[in-house]
Amino acid sequence: MDGQHARLALALTFHTASPVLGRLLRDAGSVEPLLQRPDLWRAHLPPGIRPPATPPEHWHAWLAREGWHLIALGDPDYPPLLATLPDAPGMLFVRGDASLLRAPQLAMVGARGASPDGVRAARGFARALAATGLVITSGLALGIDAAAHEGALASGRTLAVMATGGDRIYPSRHQALADRIVAGGGALVTEYPPGVGPRKAHFPLRNRLISGLSLGVIVVEAALRSGSLITARLAAEQGRAVFAVPGAVHNPLSRGCHRLLRDGALWLESVDDVLAEFSQFATLAAGVESDDGPGIESDPLLGLFASGVNSLDDLIERSGLEAAELMRRLSSLEIDGRVMRLGIGYARAE
Repeated sequence: MDGQHARLALALTFHTASPVLGRLLRDAGSVEPLLQRPDLWRAHLPPGIRPPATPPEHWHAWLAREGWHLIALGDPDYPPLLATLPDAPGMLFVRGDASLLRAPQLAMVGARGASPDGVRAARGFARALAATGLVITSGLALGIDAAAHEGALASGRTLAVMATGGDRIYPSRHQALADRIVAGGGALVTEYPPGVGPRKAHFPLRNRLISGLSLGVIVVEAALRSGSLITARLAAEQGRAVFAVPGAVHNPLSRGCHRLLRDGALWLESVDDVLAEFSQFATLAAGVESDDGPGIESDPLLGLFASGVNSLDDLIERSGLEAAELMRRLSSLEIDGRVMRLGIGYARAE
């Protein structure tokens, strides 16, 4: 059994317990020890979990044919922000440009039954923000999610996080949208292997990935009890920025956003509100270099690097930064070619 086939077999075994596999991979440091010694993980299988009926050989051929590939926690191309979560998924299935997983992202979520005003707002914000170079991340759902993907496709790239296996686009009417996302330079990502269909419990878990991949989350229309507010809560717990779009007082879908604003979410009325929070992207939006604040060349974080590979824990201790802020800074330095991600740490590129 080759390496990719063995990885797939492991992912299929933990098909509905990806965070459990993530904790095992974090302890092991990489996927190879688990592949070489099944005794390291067999005792940790959740009770009652059963391997899928379809054999790995079938899905191995399907993944290759459909353009999906597998990334394990600990791999160099695993998204660094997501890797900081205690419940990070052990494996990610990706179709499209996997480099987007490590690019600066903003998530946009909201009501499935969005109003025409909400759809227009989501599409407009996504289009403007994608034009700055940000990747717009959402959940491929009806309403605000679809509008966010559509808006981003008009000017940039977008990433769709799924709550199913790659063979089960949900809702099915968004198959064409999913294909357009990939064709437009974007990507589809899921922690679930093929053969796993939509289940109620998967959607809150999907939401933690939407926020965990992103620098911040924008909520456009949400009821008081909704998945969008769950995503916003998860984002706040993960140390991400939370933006809310105010709405009309008579619109019941404005109540969730108004509650977020009362609880301290950032007001979002124009793209400038986002760019003020993430000032490095204002430079991209203006198309000119900015002299405001320390630039990449003078970033004091570079002075904290020791020779060789620096672990995230060491960099957090030296810098005094929260994990989310440190990962945002490292992502910017990596994009600029000043640092390299090597395994589970970072090194200066010069």
